[in-house]
Amino acid sequence: MSDHANVPVWTLSTADVSSIPAVDDGDALTPDRLAELRTALATFSSVPLVTLEAHPLPKKRDSSAGLPLDAVSPLAQELSRLVANAKHVSAVGQLADSGEVLYRMVVPAKVAAQVGKGLVKQMPSKAVANGVYDALVDATTNVAVAKATFVPVERAAAGAAGTGVAGTAVGTVAAGGAITVAAPLVLMAVAVGASAYADHQRQKAIEHITELLEKLHDDKLEQERNELDGCRDAIDKATALLLDRGKVGASLGLDSAVHAISTATQNAERRVKKWEAALSEIFDNRVEVSELEADFPGIAEDGGEFRTHLELAALAIALKRRVVVLQGVEAGQSDPDNPFENFVRSLKADQQRIDELEERINGVLFRLSALELRSPKRLIDKVMTRGQVDSLLEASYRLRDLGDSIGAAGRTSEVVIEIEKHSDGTLLVLPARAS
Repeated sequence: MSDHANVPVWTLSTADVSSIPAVDDGDALTPDRLAELRTALATFSSVPLVTLEAHPLPKKRDSSAGLPLDAVSPLAQELSRLVANAKHVSAVGQLADSGEVLYRMVVPAKVAAQVGKGLVKQMPSKAVANGVYDALVDATTNVAVAKATFVPVERAAAGAAGTGVAGTAVGTVAAGGAITVAAPLVLMAVAVGASAYADHQRQKAIEHITELLEKLHDDKLEQERNELDGCRDAIDKATALLLDRGKVGASLGLDSAVHAISTATQNAERRVKKWEAALSEIFDNRVEVSELEADFPGIAEDGGEFRTHLELAALAIALKRRVVVLQGVEAGQSDPDNPFENFVRSLKADQQRIDELEERINGVLFRLSALELRSPKRLIDKVMTRGQVDSLLEASYRLRDLGDSIGAAGRTSEVVIEIEKHSDGTLLVLPARAS
């Protein structure tokens, strides 16, 4: 794709937004103008507004993470319906004929804040230190398409008017182009993207726990890990069923999975409370390694019980987030006339506690990373050996590293959800990420 390629873009809403004042966006938009318009529309609107771009699917992409959906899934059908109503736009027709499309939904910061600050975070780039993934790349040249021209898709044919909010997408004149009412598409894309992100976090936590347990040989902690990871099958089945607009029954085993996850989060809360109490007893922010080890076993080692407890908490949080998304989808689909509102309401209520737990864990890690390790009292009047000095320095470095593991805090940014559509009609929804 060259810098002058036309990329079709839809503005999607979950409800009628005819009251939004029109904004003259012209025949085409630059990326900067598109971002400005998206922010302005989200500010004006009382209902969620997102944009959906359709790009040629790059040949080289990391698709190791993500949730697959088949060609007859409701999300695939909603995307096909949206494209079919806009095939008269040349840019849309060309992409539809190619069969290989990358849909990129961008959720404005205002809307992203509604679904919980802990739902997604920036995904660090492996190629660039402190970098994050953002720009799309060309399918043949692997060149970023940051300067591509975005073409607002015109209103669908008049015959589509009057279709219900929960059914076929509807075009509404606004913002100089069109705002398409597509509540199910927005709901399902956000839900699958958030669920894929949470599962990606689960996979990372499991990998870390497995590595730590190989060194610890702790049967009790291994049992905790197995009970949590065993919840995945029930959650995966419930996710697939809900996204097919089915009803979750007791036969799926989701109730037992939720119980195991709740137990794990309770264990994490109990441990955090113990850690907070231990830190409150430290005077002048200085402590001996032996004293620290008493309350945080293995903290100064390359792996240890404390770090395993941290990863178990991260695993419980990741699984809890997946369950919360499922509960939100179920609530949203129970009332087709306002699915996103119920979805957001459910997410807000259920995520608050898990967000607070994560913040408390980050608080503990921050306190630990700021501690100053002092030499043992028994060695104050003696010269420390080279090995003792090295050991103290290594422990100090490990404490500092704990601070680096804390997720970056700040204002909620836009959320990007990418959906790969392949020539056989199947989809792969990649983990939602902050832009």
